[in-house]
Amino acid sequence: MEEKQMIAMPRIGEAAPAFTAVTTQGNINFPSDYQGKWVILFSHPADFTPVCTSEFMTFASMQPEFKALNCELVGLSVDGLYSHIAWLRTIKEKIEYKGMKNVEVNFPLIEDITMEVAGKYGMIQPGESNTKAVRAVFFIDPKGIIRAIIYYPLALGRNFDELKRALIAMQTADKFQVAMPADWRPGDDVIVPTAGSCGTAKDRMEKKDPDVTCYDWFFCTKKLPKDKI
Repeated sequence: MEEKQMIAMPRIGEAAPAFTAVTTQGNINFPSDYQGKWVILFSHPADFTPVCTSEFMTFASMQPEFKALNCELVGLSVDGLYSHIAWLRTIKEKIEYKGMKNVEVNFPLIEDITMEVAGKYGMIQPGESNTKAVRAVFFIDPKGIIRAIIYYPLALGRNFDELKRALIAMQTADKFQVAMPADWRPGDDVIVPTAGSCGTAKDRMEKKDPDVTCYDWFFCTKKLPKDKI
């Protein structure tokens, strides 16, 4: 029996697998072309499908919001370049969804008919489909490191509020060296990282900082106004 080549899926904290690709916006060298920027690299199962269409219209409509956060969008499916171009033209000329119409997709959409890139990023999940990429989302930071990964099945469209929230949360955590509690939104209190020793834990509990509230040595929150983010 012929052995199938196993490709390890990339993990959080690792360098994003490098590749060159043809896209609807020209050739790209990933992730080096995006050094210094955050990137959301995402896959969709197929062109000319309804869930994917709703997602691309949403991504395109939100592109200025992501750009304002120093984040670029890069899409991928295992379809060919001409299929991508025809689909995106159809979206612009014919599709209206949730008040969005005449939507032009200006971010690159990767041609991956060989499934090379999809394979490197574990986007092909045999239990779901051998011929289509699942809805994978990779958050890649300005140093080219994978910071978060979200996978959705073929039939479930992504939550774009969550994608933006997660991006802002990671950027805020990096900037202020804090952690984010459940359901954190900009303006909510953040978590002060746990102290590294009993001595510093005691000091933190006793320190009178009006912006910090400690419920116990392991759980302290801090105010972080929205205008500081």
